[in-house]
Amino acid sequence: MKSIFNPTNNQEIILRINSLSSDSKALWGKMSVDQMLKHCNDAVLVAFNEKELRIPFIWKILAPMMKNMILKKPQFDKNSPTAKEFKYDTNFDFETIKNELITNFSRFQAGFDAISCKKHPFWGYMTADEWNNLHWKHIDNHLRQFGV
Repeated sequence: MKSIFNPTNNQEIILRINSLSSDSKALWGKMSVDQMLKHCNDAVLVAFNEKELRIPFIWKILAPMMKNMILKKPQFDKNSPTAKEFKYDTNFDFETIKNELITNFSRFQAGFDAISCKKHPFWGYMTADEWNNLHWKHIDNHLRQFGV
């Protein structure tokens, strides 16, 4: 698997983000392109302790047990459930949110030490490989959702 921490691989994702336009349409799901960019940006912000998630107690117990099963999949499933903090009914300025995601995703190039959240609110304690796996598959899933 490619690495969010590797500058070349990271730039590959950024090129794909840059290939989106405000007119890009989803191949599946309900999000508009701007909502998807906001969703991905907020997921990245969790890694830097800049986005809070409120996880019900039962999921704090169950999710870490499911982590390996989910992360071992070759790619994430279409229309997977998502935290309510990552769902949006409003729209966002496409260029602004696209640039925010690029800026924040680029931060991973500094390596695993850039991640200040070692215990994910949902998945529990995460290694560098698990953070890479989670973010690579997550953003790849959404970029494929919009055909890039």
